[in-house]
Amino acid sequence: MKPHTLTTERLVLRPFEPSDAAAVHAACQEADIPRWTSVPSPYGVQDAEQFVGTIAPEGWRDDTSYNFAVVTKADGSLVGAMGLVRLDHLRTPERQAELGFWTAKEQRGRGYTVEAARAVLNWAFRDLGVERMEWLAEAGNDGSWAVARRLGFHREGTLRAKLLYGGTRRDVWIGSLLPSDLGDAEPGPSGLPDATPYLPYPG
Repeated sequence: MKPHTLTTERLVLRPFEPSDAAAVHAACQEADIPRWTSVPSPYGVQDAEQFVGTIAPEGWRDDTSYNFAVVTKADGSLVGAMGLVRLDHLRTPERQAELGFWTAKEQRGRGYTVEAARAVLNWAFRDLGVERMEWLAEAGNDGSWAVARRLGFHREGTLRAKLLYGGTRRDVWIGSLLPSDLGDAEPGPSGLPDATPYLPYPG
């Protein structure tokens, strides 16, 4: 996938650049980000440099993850990271992806994460042909669930012992979002395969 840029009313979602390393490193010093995400802990300058210079661009190149730097239009400050991860089933008949994100502490509470996520979700459903978007978070991550709930995700249950964190197995919440859950989603471009029929269980 060629790296892509999305825009919203207040934000620009663009590929990470080497110059983002300092802001990424600063954001990931806040305890909640390494606690609730998969970023290394402690998070060093080299971790940030590797993420923006190697991991993020290789994800686009190899179709394994599409990570966006979320920055404000007003002054270009980093809001956080937002993207599609675990893309093994993006181009298979399953046509699904997972939404992942973190937000810098000082940028929370302004609706930026939901705004950015809606742009990514519309792009995924409209341009990539995603038919099922998943959200996963360690059980108890109420902040992540608050974002997912506002986006319209349906929490489907708890995956027991799914996550290995700090040498301990932990439970994970899982949720999903379908294109039909976004009433204002635009139709996909021609060239995408027809949508797979969905037969929900009536019970």
